[in-house]
Amino acid sequence: MHPEARARALGYLPQTPEVAWDVSVTTLAGLGRLPWRTSAAEDAAAVEAALMALDLPTFADRPVSQLSGGERARALLARVLAGTPRWLLADEPLANLDLAHQLALLGHLRACAGQGMGVVLVLHDLALAMNHADRVVVLEQGTLAADGPPELALAEPVLEQVWGVTTRWLGEPGARALAV
Repeated sequence: MHPEARARALGYLPQTPEVAWDVSVTTLAGLGRLPWRTSAAEDAAAVEAALMALDLPTFADRPVSQLSGGERARALLARVLAGTPRWLLADEPLANLDLAHQLALLGHLRACAGQGMGVVLVLHDLALAMNHADRVVVLEQGTLAADGPPELALAEPVLEQVWGVTTRWLGEPGARALAV
């Protein structure tokens, strides 16, 4: 795949992304448009949509250095979403977010998936994976330990095998909590 086509198809958010320059949130999000050769109006619309999706319009002109950890995480994800990728690959995108923004982001990513975007997240919060994922892949020391619907891939015997911890799922489907 040509690098430019790959950049348009895949949006990647690493676990610890770096920001080389202290640019505004809008400029940072606009970097996601670099692989596209579209009009300024199309780029601006994509950036605005990404900022809206992540509750960032009030931070649009703020330099990245003046953001909290959660605000910065959302701004970096806005850069990825502004690129309108066909596939989103994100490593721990919820880690620095408060509960309300975690749930809002998961809702937005569910909507993206409903519109045809592939969404692959690395999560260590098993309850969030249980309650929001369509499919879960569990790795154990780099090998596949489980793959399937959350209820099967995150079943208590799997968790005990992989993490060596006795657990119990509490609650109803979609609102489960993990008791350890």
